Amino acid sequence: MADPPGCCSTCATCLLCPYSCQWITAKKEKRKGLRTTKYDCSWFLFLFCVFLFTLVWLYFAIIILNDFHNFNEFIFRQRKLWLDWSLVLLIATAVLISYSSVLLVLALCLQLCGQPLKLHWVHKILLILTVLVVAAAFTGLGIKWAEEWKSARISLQATGPFLHIGAVGGMTLLAWPLASFIYRTRSTGLRVFVLLVYCAAMIALYLAPLGITSPCIMEENQLPPKPALVGHRGAPMLAPENTLMSLHKAVDCDVQVFETDVMVSADGVPFLMHDEELTRTTNVQAVFPERAALNSTAFNWTDLQQLDAGSWFLERRPFPTVQSLSPGDRQEAAEQRIPSLEQALEAAKHSNISIMFDLRPENHSDYQNFVNVTLGVILHSGIPLQQVLWLPDGFREDVKQQAPGVQHVYGRKRVENEKEPVLHVNLPYQDMSSEEIRQYRRDNISVNLYVVNQPWLFSVLWCSGVSSVTTNACQVLKEMEHPIWLLPSSTYFMIWIVVDCVSFLIIIWAFVLMKKCSHRRRPAESETDVLLTKINSLMQE
Repeated sequence: MADPPGCCSTCATCLLCPYSCQWITAKKEKRKGLRTTKYDCSWFLFLFCVFLFTLVWLYFAIIILNDFHNFNEFIFRQRKLWLDWSLVLLIATAVLISYSSVLLVLALCLQLCGQPLKLHWVHKILLILTVLVVAAAFTGLGIKWAEEWKSARISLQATGPFLHIGAVGGMTLLAWPLASFIYRTRSTGLRVFVLLVYCAAMIALYLAPLGITSPCIMEENQLPPKPALVGHRGAPMLAPENTLMSLHKAVDCDVQVFETDVMVSADGVPFLMHDEELTRTTNVQAVFPERAALNSTAFNWTDLQQLDAGSWFLERRPFPTVQSLSPGDRQEAAEQRIPSLEQALEAAKHSNISIMFDLRPENHSDYQNFVNVTLGVILHSGIPLQQVLWLPDGFREDVKQQAPGVQHVYGRKRVENEKEPVLHVNLPYQDMSSEEIRQYRRDNISVNLYVVNQPWLFSVLWCSGVSSVTTNACQVLKEMEHPIWLLPSSTYFMIWIVVDCVSFLIIIWAFVLMKKCSHRRRPAESETDVLLTKINSLMQE
């Protein structure tokens, strides 16, 4: 338990008011005999754990922003409600981390000033609610979006060295209030326990770089070429997805491949569309309200041409970039219609870019006819077949026979005893490790990973040697001429040693300084104890 407080009345009031909700001065506290009990210490420990818990969630929240558009689309398909839920996530997370951070800072300042850590019951309830909310968020992430755990593993390769420096810095600053607590606490067992835990944590942090690996820890001359860009449904941050405008915007971003999705209308016309329903990216509810819930393949081409495929982009603003579009781009976006595959092939041929597509829905009863119709359009378009990248797995052998020049891209990893060598693979970025990417590169296998929007993720995959990435943010990745960071191993080793040494010296200084401060208080406290002892003896006589 801590000794009685020893800071000025004004500081005590300013710190105790928000933390303990008590407008009392230091003198009044001393008269009441308030001190930090073991129960109070347990709540401080709980506060510290809540802070770390919310900090970890903040890290996850930032990481999953790369894939959050998928979540927005999922919610729309389920509830027919469009909202950028990433804003809700970030605001809620900021509130939780700010609340726990302020309380923790107040607690540490109170400890430095020698004030009792009497956490108010309202804060206790709010901290418990914070834990429940964050725990629910983690549980939901694990159940509905489990692949994001793999994203976190990849993110540690991008942030590991900097997280190490931040953790060492934070724990080093913690030495000041910790030293104050140790020198004020009368319980020897508690002092030894806290000191051992702190020392173990610091030793673990000092040695943490031994387990930190990142593909971006390399020499400059070892950096692989920049990955090529594949426009995910075109350039969906700059134009309505899967439209000719989106294709042209992707070409302006120097993409090498236009990635799209193809469906076949009821009268046999292949067209560009991702969703099985038309409600998200067209005004089908206004034009055909009684048929809006039908599958896209249930509409004939004449019906599809009546739909507006661009206004939704301006109204719902699926990406923040929509707000910065020029008046000309807004006008062009509002005029977009659903393009046929023939129109997309013609545009790709003139722009000299490749086109990669999936044929949907794969479980359709007439899927083989879809394949044949699509192949007929490709062969009739006159586009060089090497510019066509074929993704669908169904009836792939028939495709190889009818159009032998088409490049086949597989949505799986290679397996042993392949009948034909796999030359191109297209996988989620979470499904390939840096080691696998390097091995595929050595074996001359092209690896495309999707969907990569954030520069930090693009940097890690660049350093790993990936051939290309599918992205929504081609306008951002286009401007990157270098990974966000690249460190030679010798430079990182030097940073590691310097940070650890500086941290160790600051900790020693903190403990020495706090020990001197505690010695200055002891004479006055000893005189008070002697006086109280004499008064007690006189009263007993």
